[in-house]
Amino acid sequence: MNFETLLYEVDDGVATLTLNRPDRHNAFNLQMAGELRDAWQAIKADPAVVCVILTGAGQKAFCTGMDVAEIASGDAKGSGQVSREDAPWFQLTAIHNRCWKPVITAVNGMVVGGGLHFIADSDLIVCADHATFFDTHVKVGLIAGIEPVGLTRRMPLEAVMRMALLGGAERLSSSEAHRLGLVGEVVPAEQLMVRARELAAQIAQHSPTALAETKRVIWESLDTGLDAGIDNAWKAINDHTAHPDLSEGAAAFVEKRKPRWAPFTS
Repeated sequence: MNFETLLYEVDDGVATLTLNRPDRHNAFNLQMAGELRDAWQAIKADPAVVCVILTGAGQKAFCTGMDVAEIASGDAKGSGQVSREDAPWFQLTAIHNRCWKPVITAVNGMVVGGGLHFIADSDLIVCADHATFFDTHVKVGLIAGIEPVGLTRRMPLEAVMRMALLGGAERLSSSEAHRLGLVGEVVPAEQLMVRARELAAQIAQHSPTALAETKRVIWESLDTGLDAGIDNAWKAINDHTAHPDLSEGAAAFVEKRKPRWAPFTS
């Protein structure tokens, strides 16, 4: 696929999706929002993709949110009063697009404001040791709403409140983000993509359907609560008994060979 604001490649079951506006600190504009929607839909439909690495171009910023210059120029037509379903800013992430293939986010620098969408919706997060996380919504007169709500699933409430209400004065370092549970691990910058690819390669060995269904029931449980979430997971487990990967996994284990998994698309 050819994009103007993204880089996209697939290798050995792993798609690497790179936010590619380094001159704007990888801030997203309407074009990038549309291209992200298209990329996630393509990932969902591509049987060659088992999992995804999401990162940003350059070493300074992963994503600094919505491009303020576009808002100031009046070109951000998607920022008016529109429904959640129609808003381009609700089509940025795998979760926004109901893409259940696992996503590893490799944080290569600053994450600001709307860039926190990607953090809130990621499955695994590896960040470079120079990465920082902060939220400037209220500083420029915007409500810090959607991203902090998502972040409350990942770290303590007061830590989220500090980011949301202090308008960028409270910046989380990589080590503090790790201590609070916002990210899974911190590595030297030069090892960031190496580590992300290691994790992706390990994930891509497994049943694509089992991975996607595992991710789906875990994320959906956050919306439904424990009892309904367990019911949903139990239904998925029962439905999966008819899937060929169940017998293939057992056969491969007994025969001491690499499994031949069925492809997954959604």
